[in-house]
Amino acid sequence: MKTRAAVSWEPGRPWDVTDLEVADPGPGEVLVKLEYAGLCRSDDHNITGDFPAPPPIVGGHEGAGMVVAVGPGVDRAAVGDAVLLVATPTCGVCRWCADGRGFLCDANADVMSGLRLDGTYAFSTPSGQGIGAYAQLGTFSEYTLVRQNRVVPFERDVPAEVAALVSCGVVTGYGAAVRIAAVREGDTVVVVGTGGVGMNAVQGARIVGATTIVAVDPVEFKREQALKLGATHVAASVAEAVGMVAELTRNRMADSAIITVGVLTGTLIGEVNELVGKGGAIVTTAVARYDDDVIRLPISAFSLSAKRLLGCVFGQTRPLADVSRILDQYRSGALRLDELITQRYSLDEINQGYVDMHAGKNLRGVIQF
Repeated sequence: MKTRAAVSWEPGRPWDVTDLEVADPGPGEVLVKLEYAGLCRSDDHNITGDFPAPPPIVGGHEGAGMVVAVGPGVDRAAVGDAVLLVATPTCGVCRWCADGRGFLCDANADVMSGLRLDGTYAFSTPSGQGIGAYAQLGTFSEYTLVRQNRVVPFERDVPAEVAALVSCGVVTGYGAAVRIAAVREGDTVVVVGTGGVGMNAVQGARIVGATTIVAVDPVEFKREQALKLGATHVAASVAEAVGMVAELTRNRMADSAIITVGVLTGTLIGEVNELVGKGGAIVTTAVARYDDDVIRLPISAFSLSAKRLLGCVFGQTRPLADVSRILDQYRSGALRLDELITQRYSLDEINQGYVDMHAGKNLRGVIQF
């Protein structure tokens, strides 16, 4: 199968839209014709070099489309099904899947290799050079080949562009608030960074009943949108938010702070710590540079205040159980997802899409195939 795809050949070089070949489905594999793909910051790390996958690689890990072929043994989806592609595989049989923590599935061990299960490449150049698939998905392509444990069927009353965002950014942000921070009614929550992931943390906090939701972002447009989607207050910086939260809570500070910035730093974690009160949680829902490994916290004060520093993988979401629930919230109007899509781009416009992302123009841009 021939396809056009956006390839990262090396960090520092823009996406190159080029012609490739896609392999035929093998056992347990599904060939998907993409309709939409989300322009997530995680894919951009391949270009900036902050946290790249082994190049060359077809980018993209948010996507939705239609199944056009299946390999032997596939029973999760059939030809003609509308499917979204999830960022983390779930095998259903490892220890983590068996106890309900499929987001930690052992199948994730090789997810950033870009290779198929048998060690071959799903994509190749016309000359035969193998090209990896980012997160073993590669949704910046007209067609992609994935394992069946990466697809979740959805009904066509949900627009494919919305399903594409649900596949990672929506469930990650929503789960960061609802599952990991475990926001409760009456809580004070701070969300630092209100792009495509952070805006869903804001919405998750709103849906479960947080009384005060402070959205922190240096971009005025994003602060304005956060107020429309559930934030009660906004601030342009963490420093500004510290004083605001102190006044709003009579110095008790926030019950949780969720970090959803483009590039996480150890310094930022230390700053966000000042926003959180006793017994509070800091949830890190962002990717740090591969060489940033230092976090500065007042150890005794942090420990004796019973604060918690929590990681986030896919919002601790269980795709087969939770995606349908999230789509039902969209159908009911509780979870507003159409508003997240700021701009649609063709595949050839992918580099402009990321220019706009860095300029703060988009909550989420999407590629329309």
